[in-house]
Amino acid sequence: MFQTLKRAWSVPEIRKKLLYTLLMVIIFRLGSAIAVPFLDTSVVKTWMDDKAQGGNFLEYLNTITGGALSNATIFSLSITPYINASIIMQLLTYALPPLERLQNEGLEGRKKINKITSVVAFGLSIFMGFAYYLTLKRMTTDTGGAAVKYSTGWEGWFTGIIIVACFVAGSCFVVWMGNRISEKGIGNGVSMLLFAGIAARFPVDLGRLIGYTVDNPSKYLFVTIGYFVFIILEFAFIVFMNESERRIPIQYAKRVVGRKQYGGQKTHIPIKVMMSGVMPIIFAMSFMSLPQTLSLIPSLREKTSGFWPHFFKFFSNTSWTYALLYFILIIAFNYFYVSIQYNPVEIANNLRQSNGGIPGIRPGKPTSDYIQKVLSKIALVGAIFLGIIAVIPIFFGMADEKLAHLSMGGTTILIAVSVALETTRTLESQLMMRHHKGFLS
Repeated sequence: MFQTLKRAWSVPEIRKKLLYTLLMVIIFRLGSAIAVPFLDTSVVKTWMDDKAQGGNFLEYLNTITGGALSNATIFSLSITPYINASIIMQLLTYALPPLERLQNEGLEGRKKINKITSVVAFGLSIFMGFAYYLTLKRMTTDTGGAAVKYSTGWEGWFTGIIIVACFVAGSCFVVWMGNRISEKGIGNGVSMLLFAGIAARFPVDLGRLIGYTVDNPSKYLFVTIGYFVFIILEFAFIVFMNESERRIPIQYAKRVVGRKQYGGQKTHIPIKVMMSGVMPIIFAMSFMSLPQTLSLIPSLREKTSGFWPHFFKFFSNTSWTYALLYFILIIAFNYFYVSIQYNPVEIANNLRQSNGGIPGIRPGKPTSDYIQKVLSKIALVGAIFLGIIAVIPIFFGMADEKLAHLSMGGTTILIAVSVALETTRTLESQLMMRHHKGFLS
């Protein structure tokens, strides 16, 4: 990776793209430090430090925004509305025939889908900004301090409009920067900003671990060393699983046209183990966040007997029941996501139309059944891997309450490694385009 970056820096054109990407990332991080007016950020940070931990949905949102959510900055929503809109549109593309036809129209169809995605993202940013504002209004301290300085009367209306407008404008600006990176920079712009937000949290976690070790060296010295060794091994394992694939061999039939022979070559269909990426984790996390959202309602949270205390305890992010249900949901959503990505019947029909087939498997239904069987096995391996990665922070939090505040682990590392590998492949393709051998060399 570092060798690829070094060679890319030596090419003037690629160097300009790298510098442009770096400039956008710097602007993104500067915007993540500008606070929204009419808010007491100290109250917001204290409340988020208490609630956003243990691998729950609030911690996930705070991590991908680079801590902007807990600091109530103008980039608090970051690219989360656009990511949610992209997921919704991706699912609707397979469910609604008009969107599916647009997807099959090529470049022009994808441009129309991108415009629709932007509109949906704008609507989601308004909804999420308003929901976050309502959450901010409920944030208070034991001494009576409130996160929102003016929450009643006409001043409250004006304050609410300004706060929500700042959140929406910040989200739209982040999406604009992501599109500019995709056009003039390196790699996928949204992914790069997501990586920048996650990477910004790693030094914070490092400082926390060092602080724990200084305060209590007899307990946390070996814990810190073991944690870093585990993170390194987790990096290696994620890279291995991300690059792993199952190759289905394909043999094309020979055809004789005149005196020439066509076809007969051997190839394969690559099926990646991590074919669904982090989407199953995001779906499962969104589902598991619903009970935790109910616990934010004071009238339900303050009950000491009856149904609700047992309900919140069952869905507590530090309980083994939460981890087990979370793991099962990831497996289920992984199978669901794989089923909408791959259509074995369509793959089998395309192979038969191109005079191709799997050696030892008859064309038609036997081929589709074989592909479905392979997909099921690979999906199970990928789902178990994703489940293990996702529940690791939960078990850390169960072992030590202070470790629950660490965001460096599990899903965040998975996202960071995936984006880094994708960017490296983009740089390698750019270098290959500029250093390929000519026909006469």
